[in-house]
Amino acid sequence: MKEVAEQIAALPIKWDKKGKMKVLIITSRGTGRWIMPKGWTMDGKKPWRAAEIEALEEAGAVGHISSEQIGEYHYKKVMSSGKKLRCRVRVYPMIVEKLKRNWKERNERKRKWVSAKTAAKRVWEPELAELLRSLSKKPHRQPIIQDLLKAS
Repeated sequence: MKEVAEQIAALPIKWDKKGKMKVLIITSRGTGRWIMPKGWTMDGKKPWRAAEIEALEEAGAVGHISSEQIGEYHYKKVMSSGKKLRCRVRVYPMIVEKLKRNWKERNERKRKWVSAKTAAKRVWEPELAELLRSLSKKPHRQPIIQDLLKAS
């Protein structure tokens, strides 16, 4: 059986003036491809808190994060040794209240607000693209998003 490494990701979202949901995507540091803010689980931190920290460090996003995951996806991470590690990424939705002008990785990444449909086309991971496509139609009908909107 192959080892699967655990990672967490934030799914930063907001609604524009027309009531359309937007997703914040960022570029990866290595390949420059579009991804969600993600990282390794952190000792002593709940997984959604770790995802919230990644959103702040990688995208400068501040807001309300759900303690419930909205989905998960898998990908192969190429380690510095060249070894490929299969990762399972648990995704936690986050309603963004503000984007910081200065954040930890601002010189290493780009960030962009796009529709969930556009985000689905830009990410490489098929399961993540499917999750994003599922959000492109009536996202506020999803129970996790409803609870997050009530809490924020």
